[in-house]
Amino acid sequence: MKMKTAAYVAAPVAVALVAAAAFYGGTPQAGKGNCPAASVALADKLRPLATGEIAALNIARTPKLATPLSFKAPDGAKRSLADFKGRAVLLNLWATWCVPCRAEMPALDKLQAEAGGPGFEVAAINVDTARVERAPKFLDEIGVTHLARYADPTGDSFETLHLAGKALGLPTSLLIDAEGCEIGVVAGPAKWDSPEAARAVKALQGG
Repeated sequence: MKMKTAAYVAAPVAVALVAAAAFYGGTPQAGKGNCPAASVALADKLRPLATGEIAALNIARTPKLATPLSFKAPDGAKRSLADFKGRAVLLNLWATWCVPCRAEMPALDKLQAEAGGPGFEVAAINVDTARVERAPKFLDEIGVTHLARYADPTGDSFETLHLAGKALGLPTSLLIDAEGCEIGVVAGPAKWDSPEAARAVKALQGG
């Protein structure tokens, strides 16, 4: 895996945004399985909320079931996106060598503190494949206390999304509804502790 090459690092955000816009545009999306009408309606509801600090949020025209991913829970147990069925999720892929990832981590932690619960979780998955001990050390140093320490030391989750055209760099964030359908994607960092993000997350939960 070559996640630290120029093509994948968060610097080419403009390229990633163009790709995401094409992927989430009017043409059918790659994915397995159709989503219920409620997910389509939810996407329509979120679309006008993608403004201000989350203007980079690209909302799906035709939501599809989330690409299957697997990773490790804090206790080392294997987890997958399917385990979140019934809860809305903000899935974030990040790495310690990615400067924008590090910068947005406090905002993700704050969002989890304020909105996390039975109906929603920020699932930040660290994809460092070397010196994996750096991630928990970094999170401890900056005072992240509300995010679960999910990790994928194989990096397969990033590669899977990259091959599906959904992750061209880090960080990458996906909004997934309680039905397990991808509602939107952000290529690059976002102000997840902003009022705009709070409104989008509330809508994602059906509020």
